Amino acid sequence: MKNIKIITCMIAFLPSVAIAEKYATIINIKPNYSNITNYINEEFCVNKERPIYDRSYYEHTNGGDILTGMIIGGLLGKGATGKDKGAAAGAVLGGIIAGSPRKTKSRIIGYEPVKNCKVKKVPKTIRYIKNYTIDYKWRGIIGSSYTHNHYSIGEQIPISININAK
Repeated sequence: MKNIKIITCMIAFLPSVAIAEKYATIINIKPNYSNITNYINEEFCVNKERPIYDRSYYEHTNGGDILTGMIIGGLLGKGATGKDKGAAAGAVLGGIIAGSPRKTKSRIIGYEPVKNCKVKKVPKTIRYIKNYTIDYKWRGIIGSSYTHNHYSIGEQIPISININAK
């Protein structure tokens, strides 16, 4: 008889447990953020000035340069041939070479901007939503959980209910 009363009580309470409300209403949502650092390539540029040279500027020779060229040319011509005609030919060639305007002097006539760029790896911190803390209410009881789902306040969510004795 005692077993029948227990079974009857269980049957009476079983339907109320089976049809118990298993949805809670979301009352608050808070996003939880985290940071991640990535390294990205960034270009850094500096403008520098490079000199512009005038190559058409010649240093003209003077009489001393021509005379020196003639003397050296005459000595080389005499030494190479051993004759006076060789010395004369060497002196003429030495004077011509010394008198030609081949001596260029570079002079700066201005500056031009030059862009100098380098690529460097720069740390970049990105903030992102890691998960959400949601507060929900079920039959007057407020609970809190973490979720990756994006819910809205007032939305109904399925819940599971466990009551354990300690």
